[in-house]
Amino acid sequence: MKKIIIISSIFFVDRISKMYLINLQEMGTEIDFYIFSFLNFYLVWNTGIGFGLASTEANTIYHIITAVIVLVNIGLIYFLLKANGIYIYLISIILGGSLGNLFDRIYYYAVPDFIDFHLGNFHWFVFNIADIFITIGIIGLIIGEFTKGKKFSENV
Repeated sequence: MKKIIIISSIFFVDRISKMYLINLQEMGTEIDFYIFSFLNFYLVWNTGIGFGLASTEANTIYHIITAVIVLVNIGLIYFLLKANGIYIYLISIILGGSLGNLFDRIYYYAVPDFIDFHLGNFHWFVFNIADIFITIGIIGLIIGEFTKGKKFSENV
């Protein structure tokens, strides 16, 4: 039950944040406003993978990337069903974010990214709430592997 709550919560927080900004844009508001001097919201549509990598307008490549993401999600669900300990939470976090972005890829044919960190003229890749949770989960898995000294497959 905890798994479903985590996955659903992340999915819905991600969806709400994206829907809010998309609705603002549809009402004519330009989505380019500063929160802090190093952080602004700037809505872009990502057809690639995390952080805009491998963005493409080619239909075939887009569908291949989407199919790979679906397969990764199936793999995550498999590992989640076998996981124990902290891995349950980490995989749930990744899956919640991944499903949020997968929904967008299918519904919008692109993923809305809007969080823009920058220092002066150096901008990090624009990303979204789902990307944050995917990244936290992956970093957690990596740290878990290094601190436990066990292979991930031994824990699932």
